[in-house]
Amino acid sequence: MDSHYAARKKVLLFFLVTFCTSYQCFASVVNASQTAAWLSVNVSDSHVRKTPQTMFGLSFEEINHSGAGGLWAELVSNRGFEAGGQNIPSNISPWSIIGDKSSILVSTDRSSCFDRNKIALQIEVLCDENGRNICPAGGVGVYNPGFWGMNIEQGKTYKVTFYVRSLQPMEMSVSFVDSNGLHTLATADVKDGNVREWTKKEITLEAKGTDANSRLQLTTTKKCTVWLDQVSAMPLSTHKGHGFRNDLFNMLADLKPGFIRFPGGSFVEGEWLVNAFRWRESIGPWEERPGHFGDIWQYWTDDGLGYFEYLQLAEDLGALPVWVFNNGVSRSEQVDTSIILPFVRDILDALEFAKGAPTSKWGSVRASMGHSEPFDLRYVAIGNQDCGNKNYHGNYMKFYDAIKGSYPDIKIISNCDGSVQRLDHPADLYDFHVYTNANSMFSMAHNFDHTSRSGPKAFVSEYAVTGNDAGRGSLLKALAEAGFLLGLETNSDVVEMASNAPLFVNANDMRFTPDAIVFDSSKVYGTPSYWMQHFFKDSNGATLLNSKLQPSSSTSLLASVISWNNPEDNRSYLRIKVVNFGSNGVILNVSINGMDQSSIEAAGSTITSLTSQNVMDENSFNQPKKVAPITNPLGKVSNKMNVILAPHSLTCIDLLRKSNIIEAVASEDLHTSI
Repeated sequence: MDSHYAARKKVLLFFLVTFCTSYQCFASVVNASQTAAWLSVNVSDSHVRKTPQTMFGLSFEEINHSGAGGLWAELVSNRGFEAGGQNIPSNISPWSIIGDKSSILVSTDRSSCFDRNKIALQIEVLCDENGRNICPAGGVGVYNPGFWGMNIEQGKTYKVTFYVRSLQPMEMSVSFVDSNGLHTLATADVKDGNVREWTKKEITLEAKGTDANSRLQLTTTKKCTVWLDQVSAMPLSTHKGHGFRNDLFNMLADLKPGFIRFPGGSFVEGEWLVNAFRWRESIGPWEERPGHFGDIWQYWTDDGLGYFEYLQLAEDLGALPVWVFNNGVSRSEQVDTSIILPFVRDILDALEFAKGAPTSKWGSVRASMGHSEPFDLRYVAIGNQDCGNKNYHGNYMKFYDAIKGSYPDIKIISNCDGSVQRLDHPADLYDFHVYTNANSMFSMAHNFDHTSRSGPKAFVSEYAVTGNDAGRGSLLKALAEAGFLLGLETNSDVVEMASNAPLFVNANDMRFTPDAIVFDSSKVYGTPSYWMQHFFKDSNGATLLNSKLQPSSSTSLLASVISWNNPEDNRSYLRIKVVNFGSNGVILNVSINGMDQSSIEAAGSTITSLTSQNVMDENSFNQPKKVAPITNPLGKVSNKMNVILAPHSLTCIDLLRKSNIIEAVASEDLHTSI
């Protein structure tokens, strides 16, 4: 037994569950520091309601190399040599030269065959196979290390694509090698007697070895002048062949998201409009996309993960897309409302691309990319965190009127907070962001208790505990956020959607931390906040039940109760979720009214806990599940039972019901007392 297992077992033993019929306990574990609380659940109450199908989802932003060098499986960084700008000569980083000045000269020029990305790489090879200046045995050329190393795995196949032209017949080796360039993992020779015009080359390489820190190199031993452009390397094993890295995609899919918001966040705005995300520049063949510098998060993206791919990602996840677009406002400049109409027309074109018939102008472009059917785009957000900007209101109304005139079914999200007072403009939803410390986040469970039950619904698109409480993803952060989500769930008549942010972070670019999912070129783990979200993934479209937690004055306990149907076994469950945010254990007396003991099946009923020995514990590559849910069977079950809640813990009790799931009725009067 290793020390990690022993520690988890110790936590599990502390987290003993006791069952009582009419509160006569079969067993009990009592600690002097424990307090008592009571949770009553009313199953027979007719005033229940469904939570929205979109209640909990994802917020994806191109931040921390989440997409470029992350979810998007492209291995080559700066594949088109455009990252150094359009002026020449330019920086080609992270590309590097193989050889010295006596054997090779490398520079950029503007000779590319692609109109929107004119930069190409010129390589003048000075050495040769014979003569006084003989090339090194391995040849000279260039290599690309990708995004802090390419993960090349034995037995897997990779497609390498590049465009080339040369004044002489071309002989080039294309290889994956280790980080030192000493061991070859895969290689192929490419020969062509006539490439005086730009020519596309595609080869497949099967890896004969594994190295998570590999690089791609293109070399030759022939004296020549050769130009390269748009060099790409993609694993063939992406999700459905759609370009998404499998392990990262699966982390998202496992959360069963009701929606995915994209592509940001501040990434949408840009510090300057010239660097804002433009949908039109991110569609079509990948080699024709110009890419852009994200000046908020300070890195280049080739926009291989573009507007089309985001929509495809949502579809692959079974989630509704929520597109956030720029409304003519960046961090440092604003377009005046009097000249905003070209921006409005641009967005209408984008909506036609997503929703239009395959015979329409922009729908046909989508169809040419392999998706003839329209995407199910139902939500758009006009801007990101722009409400306080002087031109936002005027610009917003121009976009709102135009979109509603052409697509009345689309729900429009305003940047202005409507939780305290009514908006002064029309909207279907309003955006709500909160980044704060753990105590404040936990107390915000009550934030929407007194929000008007009429008017636009809330979209809590970004929430996170930050600062010292968060570390790089602590248990404390996860528990505070869980308490906040319980409050959102019980207020789901006024909150339609919620998502944690940021979603991803590449361990080599921890620009904004903490995040839900941490990865590098070959590994991935979820922080406690990621695992916390698993407790809510079955709440989308569930039935919220009336429950009451006493003493109501408790500042460390929050609870919510739902009835949900598991599509995997088509069985109905009653789920009780409780957060103990305090440092003492709690004996929770649970009473379920309207459901007798005979209607609960012991086999299939479980209890799941998220806790650890230290509230600041985190996960890591070495201990990816140090803080992760532990599920155990309940054994004997009852409609009256005691549950011992560990200090600083999130607990989920799933009771398998013999009868069908409770049907919700329309009601605006349901409130869970906490």
